[in-house]
Amino acid sequence: MTYSLDFRERTIKIKEEEDLTFEKASKRFGIGIRTLFRWQRDIKPKLTRNKPATKIDMGKLKIDVEKNPDAYLSERAERFDVSISCIFYALKRLDISYKKNSVSPKSRRN
Repeated sequence: MTYSLDFRERTIKIKEEEDLTFEKASKRFGIGIRTLFRWQRDIKPKLTRNKPATKIDMGKLKIDVEKNPDAYLSERAERFDVSISCIFYALKRLDISYKKNSVSPKSRRN
């Protein structure tokens, strides 16, 4: 959770005005000591990313899974020109299982 800039500034200001230690200030405001140290160094919150979450078009990946359900991650990675881990996480985001099948082969039954 990101705290507002106003809250950050008031917290640091009160800490300095009342000459509180980091420990006392963290207990008073209900935040971590490391958080206060970070705010002391740089009070501005970090900016959010302004780029797409992935290089892969999720629609095309879903179609590829339907066309080639038994393909390995490495084969998909080659087709989409990305890494294997990129395909793995994209399939995970789509909630697609990458198991070949859920039934064991006849040779392993009984």
